[in-house]
Amino acid sequence: MTVPFADLQLQYQSIKGKIDAAIASVIRANAFIRGPYVDAFERDFAKVASAKHCVSCANGTDALYLAIATLKVKPGDEVITTAHSWISTSAMITHAGAAVKFCDTDGVTFTIDPAAIEAAITPRTVGIVPVHLYGQPANMDAIMGIARKHGLWVIEDCAQAHLATYKGQMVGTFGAAATYSFYPGKNLGAMGDGGAVVTNDAAFAEQVAMLARHGGLVKHQHQIEGINSRLDGIQAAILSAKLPHLADWTRARQIAAEFYSATLSQIEDVEVPNVVAERSHVYHLYTIRHPKRDALAAHLKAKGIETAINYPTMLPLLPAYQRLGFRPEEFPNAFNDQQSILSLPMFAEISRVQQLEVITSVREFKVDETD
Repeated sequence: MTVPFADLQLQYQSIKGKIDAAIASVIRANAFIRGPYVDAFERDFAKVASAKHCVSCANGTDALYLAIATLKVKPGDEVITTAHSWISTSAMITHAGAAVKFCDTDGVTFTIDPAAIEAAITPRTVGIVPVHLYGQPANMDAIMGIARKHGLWVIEDCAQAHLATYKGQMVGTFGAAATYSFYPGKNLGAMGDGGAVVTNDAAFAEQVAMLARHGGLVKHQHQIEGINSRLDGIQAAILSAKLPHLADWTRARQIAAEFYSATLSQIEDVEVPNVVAERSHVYHLYTIRHPKRDALAAHLKAKGIETAINYPTMLPLLPAYQRLGFRPEEFPNAFNDQQSILSLPMFAEISRVQQLEVITSVREFKVDETD
Protein backbone atom coordinates (compact mmCIF):
# COMPACT_ATOMS: atom_id res chain seq x y z
CA MET A 1 0.00 0.00 0.00
CA THR A 2 1.20 3.51 -0.81
CA VAL A 3 0.33 6.27 1.64
CA PRO A 4 0.50 9.86 0.38
CA PHE A 5 1.74 12.67 2.58
CA ALA A 6 -1.53 14.48 1.87
CA ASP A 7 -4.47 13.81 -0.44
CA LEU A 8 -6.01 17.00 -1.77
CA GLN A 9 -8.01 15.13 -4.40
CA LEU A 10 -9.81 13.11 -1.73
CA GLN A 11 -10.88 16.27 0.04
CA TYR A 12 -12.12 17.76 -3.23
CA GLN A 13 -14.16 14.67 -4.06
CA SER A 14 -15.86 14.83 -0.66
CA ILE A 15 -17.39 18.25 -1.45
CA LYS A 16 -17.00 18.32 -5.23
CA GLY A 17 -20.51 19.59 -5.91
CA LYS A 18 -20.08 22.59 -3.61
CA ILE A 19 -16.70 23.56 -5.00
CA ASP A 20 -17.74 23.14 -8.64
CA ALA A 21 -20.83 25.26 -8.00
CA ALA A 22 -18.75 27.94 -6.26
CA ILE A 23 -16.34 28.18 -9.18
CA ALA A 24 -19.17 28.29 -11.71
CA SER A 25 -20.92 31.08 -9.82
CA VAL A 26 -17.82 33.29 -9.90
CA ILE A 27 -17.39 32.67 -13.62
CA ARG A 28 -21.03 33.55 -14.29
CA ALA A 29 -20.69 36.76 -12.33
CA ASN A 30 -17.27 37.69 -13.79
CA ALA A 31 -16.27 38.40 -10.17
CA PHE A 32 -12.62 37.50 -10.59
CA ILE A 33 -10.98 40.39 -8.74
CA ARG A 34 -12.38 41.44 -5.35
CA GLY A 35 -16.19 41.62 -5.44
CA PRO A 36 -18.89 39.84 -3.41
CA TYR A 37 -17.19 36.46 -3.08
CA VAL A 38 -14.07 37.98 -1.55
CA ASP A 39 -16.16 40.20 0.71
CA ALA A 40 -18.21 37.22 1.89
CA PHE A 41 -15.16 35.12 2.66
CA GLU A 42 -13.52 37.94 4.61
CA ARG A 43 -16.64 38.33 6.76
CA ASP A 44 -17.00 34.60 7.35
CA PHE A 45 -13.35 33.93 8.07
CA ALA A 46 -13.20 36.81 10.54
CA LYS A 47 -16.00 35.13 12.49
CA VAL A 48 -14.29 31.74 12.43
CA ALA A 49 -11.01 33.30 13.52
CA SER A 50 -12.77 35.17 16.37
CA ALA A 51 -11.62 38.49 14.93
CA LYS A 52 -13.53 41.62 14.02
CA HIS A 53 -11.74 42.20 10.72
CA CYS A 54 -10.20 40.07 7.98
CA VAL A 55 -8.24 41.50 5.05
CA SER A 56 -7.51 38.87 2.41
CA CYS A 57 -4.44 38.96 0.21
CA ALA A 58 -2.53 36.92 -2.34
CA ASN A 59 -0.74 34.52 0.02
CA GLY A 60 0.48 33.97 3.56
CA THR A 61 3.86 35.54 2.82
CA ASP A 62 2.20 38.78 1.71
CA ALA A 63 0.03 38.65 4.83
CA LEU A 64 3.15 38.75 7.00
CA TYR A 65 4.63 41.60 4.99
CA LEU A 66 1.42 43.62 5.11
CA ALA A 67 0.97 43.19 8.86
CA ILE A 68 4.57 44.05 9.73
CA ALA A 69 4.81 46.94 7.25
CA THR A 70 1.58 48.42 8.63
CA LEU A 71 3.39 48.76 11.97
CA LYS A 72 5.88 51.04 10.16
CA VAL A 73 9.08 49.30 11.11
CA LYS A 74 12.20 51.14 9.99
CA PRO A 75 15.91 50.47 9.48
CA GLY A 76 17.54 49.85 12.83
CA ASP A 77 14.43 48.25 14.35
CA GLU A 78 14.72 44.63 15.45
CA VAL A 79 11.93 42.06 15.35
CA ILE A 80 12.26 38.77 17.20
CA THR A 81 11.08 35.47 15.74
CA THR A 82 11.78 31.75 15.95
CA ALA A 83 14.78 29.96 14.50
CA HIS A 84 12.50 27.13 13.35
CA SER A 85 9.97 28.11 10.69
CA TRP A 86 9.50 28.59 6.97
CA ILE A 87 11.56 31.47 5.60
CA SER A 88 8.51 33.67 4.96
CA THR A 89 8.40 34.49 8.66
CA SER A 90 11.88 35.98 8.82
CA ALA A 91 12.17 37.26 5.24
CA MET A 92 9.10 39.46 5.57
CA ILE A 93 10.55 41.10 8.67
CA THR A 94 13.52 42.09 6.53
CA HIS A 95 11.45 43.13 3.52
CA ALA A 96 9.25 45.31 5.72
CA GLY A 97 12.37 47.22 6.74
CA ALA A 98 13.51 45.79 10.09
CA ALA A 99 16.29 43.44 11.15
CA VAL A 100 15.41 39.90 12.15
CA LYS A 101 16.54 38.57 15.54
CA PHE A 102 16.29 34.79 15.89
CA CYS A 103 15.47 32.87 19.07
CA ASP A 104 15.75 29.18 19.89
CA THR A 105 12.72 26.94 20.35
CA ASP A 106 11.67 25.49 23.71
CA GLY A 107 12.83 21.94 23.01
CA VAL A 108 9.35 20.52 23.55
CA THR A 109 6.72 22.04 21.25
CA PHE A 110 8.84 23.29 18.30
CA THR A 111 7.64 26.82 19.15
CA ILE A 112 9.67 29.83 20.26
CA ASP A 113 11.18 29.82 23.77
CA PRO A 114 9.90 32.81 25.80
CA ALA A 115 13.08 32.84 27.90
CA ALA A 116 15.10 33.22 24.70
CA ILE A 117 12.86 36.11 23.64
CA GLU A 118 13.53 37.94 26.90
CA ALA A 119 17.28 37.45 26.49
CA ALA A 120 17.22 38.72 22.90
CA ILE A 121 15.55 42.06 23.61
CA THR A 122 17.64 45.18 23.03
CA PRO A 123 16.79 48.90 22.97
CA ARG A 124 16.16 48.45 19.23
CA THR A 125 13.54 45.69 19.62
CA VAL A 126 10.06 46.73 18.49
CA GLY A 127 8.12 43.49 18.04
CA ILE A 128 7.78 39.71 18.24
CA VAL A 129 6.49 37.29 15.60
CA PRO A 130 5.71 33.94 17.26
CA VAL A 131 4.86 31.02 14.98
CA HIS A 132 2.28 28.41 15.97
CA LEU A 133 4.35 25.79 14.23
CA TYR A 134 2.82 22.58 12.87
CA GLY A 135 -0.50 23.60 14.44
CA GLN A 136 0.37 23.89 18.15
CA PRO A 137 0.12 27.32 19.80
CA ALA A 138 3.20 28.97 21.22
CA ASN A 139 3.24 30.03 24.88
CA MET A 140 1.13 33.14 24.43
CA ASP A 141 0.80 34.01 28.12
CA ALA A 142 4.55 34.32 28.46
CA ILE A 143 4.99 36.03 25.08
CA MET A 144 2.31 38.64 25.73
CA GLY A 145 3.70 39.23 29.22
CA ILE A 146 7.12 39.97 27.74
CA ALA A 147 5.56 42.20 25.08
CA ARG A 148 3.68 44.26 27.67
CA LYS A 149 6.74 44.53 29.91
CA HIS A 150 8.90 45.92 27.10
CA GLY A 151 6.27 47.80 25.09
CA LEU A 152 6.50 45.53 22.03
CA TRP A 153 3.90 44.62 19.44
CA VAL A 154 3.07 41.01 18.57
CA ILE A 155 2.05 39.60 15.19
CA GLU A 156 1.05 35.92 15.30
CA ASP A 157 2.02 33.69 12.39
CA CYS A 158 -0.98 31.32 12.18
CA ALA A 159 -0.19 29.88 8.75
CA GLN A 160 -0.35 26.33 10.12
CA ALA A 161 -2.76 26.86 12.99
CA HIS A 162 -6.31 27.43 11.72
CA LEU A 163 -8.69 26.94 14.69
CA ALA A 164 -5.94 26.19 17.21
CA THR A 165 -6.60 27.58 20.69
CA TYR A 166 -4.51 28.55 23.69
CA LYS A 167 -6.34 28.19 27.01
CA GLY A 168 -9.61 28.31 25.11
CA GLN A 169 -8.76 31.48 23.19
CA MET A 170 -8.33 31.35 19.42
CA VAL A 171 -4.78 31.87 18.24
CA GLY A 172 -4.42 35.06 16.29
CA THR A 173 -6.40 37.10 18.81
CA PHE A 174 -3.62 37.82 21.31
CA GLY A 175 -1.45 40.33 19.46
CA ALA A 176 -2.03 43.36 17.26
CA ALA A 177 -2.90 41.08 14.34
CA ALA A 178 -2.35 37.61 12.92
CA THR A 179 -1.56 36.20 9.52
CA TYR A 180 -2.95 33.11 7.79
CA SER A 181 -2.02 31.12 4.70
CA PHE A 182 -4.50 29.31 2.47
CA TYR A 183 -1.88 27.45 0.46
CA PRO A 184 -3.53 24.29 -0.95
CA GLY A 185 -2.05 21.93 1.63
CA LYS A 186 -3.06 23.99 4.66
CA ASN A 187 -5.86 22.87 6.98
CA LEU A 188 -8.01 25.41 5.11
CA GLY A 189 -6.51 25.48 1.65
CA ALA A 190 -7.45 27.15 -1.61
CA MET A 191 -6.90 25.66 -5.07
CA GLY A 192 -4.12 28.14 -5.59
CA ASP A 193 -2.58 30.73 -3.30
CA GLY A 194 -4.28 32.90 -0.71
CA GLY A 195 -3.71 34.58 2.61
CA ALA A 196 -5.23 36.94 5.14
CA VAL A 197 -4.52 39.31 7.99
CA VAL A 198 -6.99 39.30 10.87
CA THR A 199 -7.24 41.88 13.64
CA ASN A 200 -9.64 43.46 16.10
CA ASP A 201 -8.33 46.94 15.30
CA ALA A 202 -10.40 48.69 12.61
CA ALA A 203 -7.72 51.29 11.86
CA PHE A 204 -5.08 48.58 11.50
CA ALA A 205 -7.32 46.61 9.13
CA GLU A 206 -7.90 49.70 7.00
CA GLN A 207 -4.17 50.35 6.73
CA VAL A 208 -3.49 46.73 5.74
CA ALA A 209 -6.22 46.88 3.09
CA MET A 210 -4.86 50.14 1.74
CA LEU A 211 -1.33 48.81 1.55
CA ALA A 212 -2.54 45.65 -0.22
CA ARG A 213 -4.60 47.58 -2.80
CA HIS A 214 -2.09 49.91 -4.41
CA GLY A 215 -2.31 52.32 -1.49
CA GLY A 216 -6.00 53.17 -1.69
CA LEU A 217 -9.42 51.82 -0.83
CA VAL A 218 -11.08 53.59 -3.76
CA LYS A 219 -9.81 53.07 -7.31
CA HIS A 220 -7.53 55.85 -8.54
CA GLN A 221 -7.33 57.38 -5.06
CA HIS A 222 -3.88 56.35 -3.80
CA GLN A 223 -3.20 57.60 -0.30
CA ILE A 224 0.15 55.81 -0.02
CA GLU A 225 2.46 53.73 -2.19
CA GLY A 226 1.06 50.24 -1.79
CA ILE A 227 1.49 46.86 -3.42
CA ASN A 228 -0.86 44.61 -5.37
CA SER A 229 -1.83 41.64 -3.20
CA ARG A 230 -5.33 40.25 -3.56
CA LEU A 231 -7.26 37.04 -3.12
CA ASP A 232 -8.92 36.06 -6.40
CA GLY A 233 -12.68 35.67 -6.48
CA ILE A 234 -12.50 32.01 -7.46
CA GLN A 235 -10.19 31.20 -4.56
CA ALA A 236 -12.42 33.12 -2.16
CA ALA A 237 -15.47 31.15 -3.32
CA ILE A 238 -13.60 27.85 -2.94
CA LEU A 239 -12.50 28.81 0.57
CA SER A 240 -16.06 29.78 1.46
CA ALA A 241 -17.26 26.37 0.28
CA LYS A 242 -14.64 24.66 2.46
CA LEU A 243 -14.95 26.86 5.54
CA PRO A 244 -18.09 25.16 7.02
CA HIS A 245 -16.18 21.86 7.02
CA LEU A 246 -13.05 23.17 8.74
CA ALA A 247 -14.10 22.26 12.28
CA ASP A 248 -14.92 18.67 11.30
CA TRP A 249 -11.70 18.34 9.31
CA THR A 250 -9.76 19.67 12.27
CA ARG A 251 -11.31 17.15 14.63
CA ALA A 252 -10.55 14.37 12.14
CA ARG A 253 -6.88 15.41 12.15
CA GLN A 254 -6.85 15.41 15.94
CA ILE A 255 -8.40 11.94 16.11
CA ALA A 256 -5.86 10.64 13.60
CA ALA A 257 -3.05 12.23 15.62
CA GLU A 258 -4.32 10.63 18.83
CA PHE A 259 -4.23 7.22 17.15
CA TYR A 260 -0.72 7.82 15.82
CA SER A 261 0.57 8.95 19.20
CA ALA A 262 -1.01 6.12 21.19
CA THR A 263 0.78 3.55 19.06
CA LEU A 264 3.96 5.26 17.87
CA SER A 265 4.83 6.30 21.42
CA GLN A 266 5.31 2.60 22.22
CA ILE A 267 8.04 2.25 19.58
CA GLU A 268 11.62 2.66 20.73
CA ASP A 269 13.39 5.86 19.60
CA VAL A 270 10.18 7.48 18.30
CA GLU A 271 9.27 10.74 20.03
CA VAL A 272 5.71 11.75 19.19
CA PRO A 273 4.53 15.37 19.30
CA ASN A 274 4.46 16.84 22.79
CA VAL A 275 1.17 18.67 23.33
CA VAL A 276 1.15 21.07 26.26
CA ALA A 277 -1.92 21.21 28.50
CA GLU A 278 -4.46 23.88 27.54
CA ARG A 279 -3.12 24.13 23.99
CA SER A 280 -5.18 22.58 21.19
CA HIS A 281 -2.96 21.20 18.44
CA VAL A 282 -4.65 21.16 15.01
CA TYR A 283 -1.96 19.01 13.35
CA HIS A 284 -1.30 20.74 10.09
CA LEU A 285 1.72 18.47 10.34
CA TYR A 286 2.26 15.39 12.49
CA THR A 287 5.98 15.61 13.22
CA ILE A 288 7.97 13.07 15.18
CA ARG A 289 11.60 13.04 16.29
CA HIS A 290 13.89 10.08 15.58
CA PRO A 291 17.67 9.75 16.06
CA LYS A 292 18.00 8.02 12.68
CA ARG A 293 15.61 10.28 10.81
CA ASP A 294 17.17 10.00 7.36
CA ALA A 295 17.37 6.23 7.49
CA LEU A 296 13.79 6.00 8.74
CA ALA A 297 12.60 8.28 5.94
CA ALA A 298 14.38 6.12 3.36
CA HIS A 299 12.83 3.00 4.89
CA LEU A 300 9.34 4.49 4.71
CA LYS A 301 9.88 5.68 1.15
CA ALA A 302 10.82 2.14 0.14
CA LYS A 303 7.51 1.02 1.66
CA GLY A 304 5.57 3.56 -0.43
CA ILE A 305 4.99 6.02 2.43
CA GLU A 306 5.57 9.69 1.74
CA THR A 307 7.18 11.83 4.45
CA ALA A 308 8.62 15.34 4.64
CA ILE A 309 11.14 17.28 6.69
CA ASN A 310 9.68 20.58 7.90
CA TYR A 311 12.26 22.11 7.93
CA PRO A 312 15.66 20.53 7.11
CA THR A 313 17.71 23.64 7.95
CA MET A 314 16.87 26.07 10.73
CA LEU A 315 16.51 29.64 9.52
CA PRO A 316 19.74 31.13 10.97
CA LEU A 317 21.86 28.55 9.12
CA LEU A 318 20.31 29.12 5.69
CA PRO A 319 22.57 30.70 3.05
CA ALA A 320 20.21 33.69 3.08
CA TYR A 321 21.46 34.55 6.59
CA GLN A 322 25.10 33.54 6.22
CA ARG A 323 26.03 37.22 6.39
CA LEU A 324 24.89 37.32 10.02
CA GLY A 325 27.35 34.63 11.12
CA PHE A 326 25.07 32.49 13.29
CA ARG A 327 26.40 29.27 14.85
CA PRO A 328 24.48 26.06 15.62
CA GLU A 329 25.29 26.26 19.34
CA GLU A 330 23.33 29.52 19.58
CA PHE A 331 20.14 27.55 18.86
CA PRO A 332 20.69 24.07 20.34
CA ASN A 333 17.05 22.94 20.32
CA ALA A 334 16.31 24.08 16.78
CA PHE A 335 19.60 22.61 15.59
CA ASN A 336 18.86 19.26 17.20
CA ASP A 337 15.38 19.25 15.67
CA GLN A 338 16.61 19.93 12.15
CA GLN A 339 18.51 16.64 12.35
CA SER A 340 15.74 14.52 13.91
CA ILE A 341 12.31 15.74 12.75
CA LEU A 342 10.15 13.81 10.30
CA SER A 343 6.58 14.62 9.28
CA LEU A 344 4.35 11.60 8.66
CA PRO A 345 1.26 11.43 6.42
CA MET A 346 -1.50 13.58 7.92
CA PHE A 347 -4.75 14.78 6.37
CA ALA A 348 -8.34 14.85 7.56
CA GLU A 349 -9.36 11.95 5.33
CA ILE A 350 -6.50 9.60 6.21
CA SER A 351 -7.89 6.12 6.88
CA ARG A 352 -7.11 3.90 9.83
CA VAL A 353 -5.78 1.33 7.36
CA GLN A 354 -3.35 3.90 5.97
CA GLN A 355 -2.26 4.88 9.47
CA LEU A 356 -1.71 1.26 10.42
CA GLU A 357 0.49 0.87 7.35
CA VAL A 358 2.57 3.83 8.51
CA ILE A 359 2.78 2.53 12.08
CA THR A 360 3.69 -0.99 11.01
CA SER A 361 6.39 0.32 8.71
CA VAL A 362 7.86 2.51 11.46
CA ARG A 363 7.82 -0.45 13.84
CA GLU A 364 9.64 -2.61 11.29
CA PHE A 365 12.50 -0.11 11.09
CA LYS A 366 15.48 -1.32 13.06
CA VAL A 367 17.89 1.36 14.27
CA ASP A 368 20.80 -1.06 14.66
CA GLU A 369 20.57 -2.03 10.98
CA THR A 370 21.59 1.51 10.01
CA ASP A 371 24.77 1.58 12.12
